[in-house]
Amino acid sequence: MESQNLKQRNSRDGPDVTPMDAVAADDKTKSSSSRPRRDKRMATAKRGLRSLAVAVSIPLSMTFFDIYFSGSSEIYGARAKPFWFPPLWILNLSYLGSSFLMGLAAWLVWAEGGFHRNPAALSLYLAQLGLSLAWYPIVFGMGSPWFGLIVCLGMFGALAGCSKAFRAVNPIAGDFVKPCLAWAAFLAVVDVELLFLHKH
Repeated sequence: MESQNLKQRNSRDGPDVTPMDAVAADDKTKSSSSRPRRDKRMATAKRGLRSLAVAVSIPLSMTFFDIYFSGSSEIYGARAKPFWFPPLWILNLSYLGSSFLMGLAAWLVWAEGGFHRNPAALSLYLAQLGLSLAWYPIVFGMGSPWFGLIVCLGMFGALAGCSKAFRAVNPIAGDFVKPCLAWAAFLAVVDVELLFLHKH
């Protein structure tokens, strides 16, 4: 009789479930619920990487074609130059490096919605990009260091504005602009020296 009551009780309570089965079922439920969150994070990371690639590759490729199609003017050619004057290939690599850093800084600001909150930051970034792309063909294509100096000073002002606006959104982005500021200042010195060499 007791065994019959025990069977009836078991049939009412459902099948026997061991503690290990309960833990496994709980883990399965947790893993199935965390999978959508993991997939969402992966999708967000992929979108972030794609946007980073676009933000860096576009200005970098524009700078590369700027260098390639502008050529090198005789103004930077065989004339005697000061010892601190960099070779043309170092100048070109630094030019590309500055473009890369500014693209990375702009992406960091964009990722945090900085351009949406402060449209002036985007205007400053585009201004420095345009002036940077204009400097090389003006100095090396047209052979006009005087006009290049004016462009360089405008680029320095736009970079200074970018540094302040970017730092307000992301301090790391502001730090990335600092080497570009130093580079623009160095280009201004190069322009002045090229003017002096051009007169002699």
